[in-house]
Formats: sequence, structure tokens, C-alpha cells
Amino acid sequence: MATGLRVLVVGESWIKHTIHMKGFDQFHNTSYEEGAGVFLDALDASGFDVTYIRAHEVSSRFPTTMEELQAFDVVVVSDVGSNTFLLCDETFLRSERAVNRLELLADYVRAGGGLVMVGGYLTFTGIDGKGRYGMSPLADVLPCTLMPTDDRVEKPQGVTPSFDDLAHPLLSAAPTPWPDLLGYNRMTPNPGTDVVARVGDDPLVVLGQVESGRSAVFTSDLAPHWAPPEFLEWSGYRPLWEALLTWTAGKS
Repeated sequence: MATGLRVLVVGESWIKHTIHMKGFDQFHNTSYEEGAGVFLDALDASGFDVTYIRAHEVSSRFPTTMEELQAFDVVVVSDVGSNTFLLCDETFLRSERAVNRLELLADYVRAGGGLVMVGGYLTFTGIDGKGRYGMSPLADVLPCTLMPTDDRVEKPQGVTPSFDDLAHPLLSAAPTPWPDLLGYNRMTPNPGTDVVARVGDDPLVVLGQVESGRSAVFTSDLAPHWAPPEFLEWSGYRPLWEALLTWTAGKS
């Protein structure tokens, strides 16, 4: 275990605006929610040094220099779209030039950093194509080629992960079988990458080398709704993420 691994986690938060209809009358309610709790607790239990940037904090808190990014061994991006990085306050609100945060993150990976992208409705291409990472600078450092259209595969009946090589080192940390998942983002592994796990004919976990750095994708979710309680409570949940982040950081 790479105790002390410096991990930056980005995303997995949202704001809900709800309209309550009660006969003739209605009222509005706004609430804030986070989905990363089980994941963050797992990283903490593994002894990692974790910094969490919520989706609405990206514009103000995400690093804007290589020096700031290189304070971390690995960056995890989960269920937050590319627009959140690209339409920063300086540019969207004030029409000012600003650092392209995704270009910076891609350069960080090439220079030796680690990147893990986790699936969701606003990751990869996402629902109605709104994730838009295939059109971003980050596409060049991911180990998969993204679809140009909505890439969600909904599996309400559940889909069981499968494995090409049961002797893969990652699977010694998170032994098979893995619990079912309820959906994922579809993509195509790039040549020369390592497909550790699949869902049906599609990749679930893919590892890739990017110049001096490493990148990995987990095409399903680390939280509900695609990750059901059985997955979050699975004894292999923490060892899986521990091993995946440790590998991507170049520590194993």
C-alpha cells in the first residue's frame, strides 16, 4: 500500500432544484448532495492524503499551474463534465483569458502524473453528449477512444464484470467475482492498453501508459446509481481503488 499517496478527487457533487406540486399550490426547494462519501472514506482508510474539489468548486480551486498539479500523485475525475473545467469564471463571466485546465491536466499526465477517470452521466461523452471529453485535450491521454454520441449503457437488470486474465496483479487486490453494476459508459480501448475487466463486450477497467505518466478508466460508477449497495459494501471495494490509484500514480 502506498500510504501517503497524494490524491486529488474532483466531482461527484450536485445541486437539485425540486418543484413540489400539492394540488393547486407549488413550492420550490433546493438541496445540495455529494456522492463520493464511500469512496473518500475508502481512500482515507488506505492512508491516502486526499484533497476533494466538488464540482461547483472547480473554477475556484482546481490547480492552474503545473507546480500546483504536481503536488499530487494522481488525479481522479468522476461525474463532472468538461464544461466545468473549460468554462471557468474568468472566461464565462468576464470574457478573460484563462488557463485551459484540461490541457494542463493532460500535460501533467504526460510529464509523469497519474489520471483516473470514473464513469457517470457527465464523464466521458455522457448523457446526451454533455460530458464532451472526446472534444477536449484530455481525450489524448485517456487509454480509450470515446464515442461521439451519448455513451451510456443502462443495465437495470445488472451486468457482471468479467476478466481476460484472472492472474492480473490488480485482481489479486480485488479478487473475483465482483458484484454486478447497473450501467457504464461505452468506449473502445486504445491499442497497447491493458484491459483488466469488462462488462459484456465493453471495457470496465483499462490501464495505459502516456509518455512518462499513466492513465486509467473505470467506466462504471464509484457511487450510486450505477454502483448499487452490493458494490459499495463489497469487501473488494477499498482494495480495488487502492490498487488502481497506486498503479496509476506509478507506485507499483
